[in-house]
Amino acid sequence: MSLTIKRVAKLMRGGKPGRHLDSGNTGVRGLYLVVANRRAAHWELRYQLNGHGRWMGLGSAREFNLGQARERALEHRRKLADKTDPLTVRRAERATAAAAKASQQAAAAKAMTFKQCAEAYIAENQAAWRNPRHGKQWHSTLETFACPVIGDLNVADIDTPLVLKVLRQKVEAERGHPAGPLWTARAETASRLRGRIESILAWAKVSGYRGGDNPARWKDHLEEALPERAKIAKVEHFPALPFEELPAFMAALRQREGVAARALEFTILTAARTGETLGAPWSEIDLAAKLWTIPAERMKKGDREHRVPLAAPVIELLENLHTEQDNPYLFIGTRAGKGLSDAAMTSMLKRMGHGDITTHGFRSTFMDWAHERTIGFSKPVIDMALAHVVGDKVEAAYRRGDLLAKRTRLMDSWAKYCASPPVKASADVVSINRAQQ
Repeated sequence: MSLTIKRVAKLMRGGKPGRHLDSGNTGVRGLYLVVANRRAAHWELRYQLNGHGRWMGLGSAREFNLGQARERALEHRRKLADKTDPLTVRRAERATAAAAKASQQAAAAKAMTFKQCAEAYIAENQAAWRNPRHGKQWHSTLETFACPVIGDLNVADIDTPLVLKVLRQKVEAERGHPAGPLWTARAETASRLRGRIESILAWAKVSGYRGGDNPARWKDHLEEALPERAKIAKVEHFPALPFEELPAFMAALRQREGVAARALEFTILTAARTGETLGAPWSEIDLAAKLWTIPAERMKKGDREHRVPLAAPVIELLENLHTEQDNPYLFIGTRAGKGLSDAAMTSMLKRMGHGDITTHGFRSTFMDWAHERTIGFSKPVIDMALAHVVGDKVEAAYRRGDLLAKRTRLMDSWAKYCASPPVKASADVVSINRAQQ
């Protein structure tokens, strides 16, 4: 006879093991209630296919009531009427679902956000960067402008519209920069940001976290959507001290005590970059040869070493520097084993009442003096003194030397000018110190 709701409940409460057929007019052919004990009972469908009897589970009797079990059994009976084995269909569906789940789990396992990729890229490349500040600048730029927009997104989902959204985001006016879209309001920062995003996405592709073309590339891509930086960015020069005021400044600087004052004096006399001074160890100095040799990896271009002639005042300055056995740097910072901090020379300028100029600006002061107040020193000599690229690629290929002898005379003249008595400039007379020629 057919099963009823009451009979099903009674059989399950009794818990006597056995199979109970749902037969009769209201039943579905081959539907059974299988009782294992008082806590476990389930539904099964018995059917014949190609002369073979098969059993197919239809779920727990506690999850599916009698009516639901009959509907499930009837659904499979319809498949049998179409000569389709419901067990084969179920196994195929389960295999497909399992494969899809495994694929999703694999994708989730290797998925990384843009921020995670950025952190991994910086960690892997920081050791190769010459200046420790480089990594800090990467972190700062990405955290400020990129991560708020795309930081938490899967790196595989970063596309061109998202990159443009980062570069076109609105920024507030700040420190001389106008408000407006990032790409035009802060062109230099935006250009560097685009390059950094491109590098991170390229790393992510090689690492297997994304595919396709790089949406942050410039050539034949973003250049079609954004104006060239050169057309919208004003050339920003480092504020510099006029060379006519330098003798008076140097006289005041020599009266200052402390390592920051000596580091600034050294930087000016050698026309070096700030980072080159701050990171200079004693191992680069040859006092006997009066030479400072900066290895290629510490130079801005990183392609060749740079030799700096040391004039007599620089030698005297170095000989009077305090040294520590466990500290390799020329200019010792406040932390054990560390060099001077980045802000030390900037703070010195502010204390001297020159907060409107930068340490780097003294390189411009040197260049202006060399071009306007000297005779006999060509542009290549001056450029090499500043470790600038000399001429075009063809000229650089033929010029194998570094013009050290001529640069030695140039740096001696510069040191003499820095130590010369302050002279008030005249509107009608141009002074030329022939001792510097």
